[in-house]
Amino acid sequence: MVFKLHVISGLPRSGSTLLAALLRQNPRFAAGMTSPVASLCSALHQRMGPTAEFSVFYTERKRRALLRSVLDAYYEDVPADHVVFDTNRSWTSKMAWLAELYPDCRVICCVREVGWIIDSIERMMNKNPLHLSRIFDAKTEGSVYSRVEILMNSERGLIGSPWSMLREAWFGDFAQRLIIVPYESLCRNPAAVMNRLYAELKEEPFAHDFDNVVYDEPDYDADLGMPGMHTVQPKVEYRQREPGIPPDLFAKYADTAFWARPDLNRRGVKIL
Repeated sequence: MVFKLHVISGLPRSGSTLLAALLRQNPRFAAGMTSPVASLCSALHQRMGPTAEFSVFYTERKRRALLRSVLDAYYEDVPADHVVFDTNRSWTSKMAWLAELYPDCRVICCVREVGWIIDSIERMMNKNPLHLSRIFDAKTEGSVYSRVEILMNSERGLIGSPWSMLREAWFGDFAQRLIIVPYESLCRNPAAVMNRLYAELKEEPFAHDFDNVVYDEPDYDADLGMPGMHTVQPKVEYRQREPGIPPDLFAKYADTAFWARPDLNRRGVKIL
C-alpha cells in the first residue's frame, strides 16, 4: 500500500527521467519514467461519473478508496515504508485530486525552455532517421515547422499539452504544492538541487553518485519509434551546444518560460 506519494511532472525532454534515475539510487525511493497510473486513474474516474450506468452507487468514500487502489495495485511490490515517485505529465491537471487523496503529496515539475525541447526532439529524430515515431502519428512528410505545430497542440501535443497543464497548476489554488526543477540547474548543479529537493520533501539527505547514473527503457522507446529517448547518460553534466532548429522557431517560443519571471510567481512556487 502506498503511504507516501510524490509525483514528477512538467515538460518533456526536461530532465524528468534523469531526476527519476537519481532518486532511484536511494533504496527507500521507487521512481521511474512515465507510468500509466495517471491514465488509469482518469479512466476509472470517468467510469464513476454521472454518465456511467452505476454512478449512483459510488459514495465519496468509495471513490477515494477505488482511486487510491490503483496506486496500491501498481506499486504492490514497493514496501510500505518507501516513498513512491510516480511520473506522468498529466499530474499537473490533477492538483485538486492529489490534494484530496494524498494531502502531503508534492508535484515536482521539470522544466526547460520550449525552444530547447523542440531542438532535443528534432535531434532524437535525426539520430533515428529510419524510424517513424508515434509522436507524429508515424508520418513521413512535413518539415520541422509542421512537426512543431503538432508538438505545440494544447490538447494532444507532446509539448503544448503539458505546458498548458503546468500553466494551469502554476496559477491555480494548489500552486504551493509545486516544486520546479529547471533542466539547466539540475545538470549544472545536481548536488545542490537534490539537497534542496530533499529538504522540500522533508527527507533525510542521501549521497547520490552523479558520475554513475543508470536508466534505460529500450522496449518502450523502440515502440515509440524513438530509440534512446529515455536513455540517461552516466555522468550528470550540462552540455553546451548551438540550436539545430531554425532561429525563427527558437525565438517564437522565447517568452513561454513563465516560471522564469518573478512577476508571474504570485503564489510563491518553489524553484530549485
